[in-house]
Amino acid sequence: MATNWTLDASHSVIGFKVRHMMISNVTGTFGDFSATATTEGDDFSTASFTFRAGIDSIHTGVADRDGHLKSPDFFDAASHPDLTFVSTGINKISDDELEITGDLTIRGVSKSVTLKGEFNGIAVDPYGQTKAGLSINGKIKRSEFGLVWSAVTEAGNIVVGDDITLNTEIQFIKNN
Repeated sequence: MATNWTLDASHSVIGFKVRHMMISNVTGTFGDFSATATTEGDDFSTASFTFRAGIDSIHTGVADRDGHLKSPDFFDAASHPDLTFVSTGINKISDDELEITGDLTIRGVSKSVTLKGEFNGIAVDPYGQTKAGLSINGKIKRSEFGLVWSAVTEAGNIVVGDDITLNTEIQFIKNN
């Protein structure tokens, strides 16, 4: 029997990090996001996932940088307001490890990516809601999605790296 799950956004974080000047990492999050999962019973190794994040909700802690990321130099939020992920397959590695393959769309460009999932279990909260937790992580190359803005400092350092590390902590609420 199919089980439907919706995102518990108040207990979830969608984060990323990227190298800055090749000497440190800049981190950020998305504040506006949604996700669903459909499983057979409570078995997340059978899951299908959908995910959406609003580009205008990007937050790195620096307003000018956030504005630049929303601009046509990067995400072009005016023309491409969302990034999306739709799973196409799950590979169960162990009871708590999954490989989640799906189509990631950023700036109108879709690419198949495989992310690592850690299934953290299922529990009933104090209000009687059944919750499931997952950590989903991976790396993508921003250039493959048309995010190619770059600059080089006088010293020859690249300002923004190409590799983006995705770090998410997701909690779902069982609907049925």
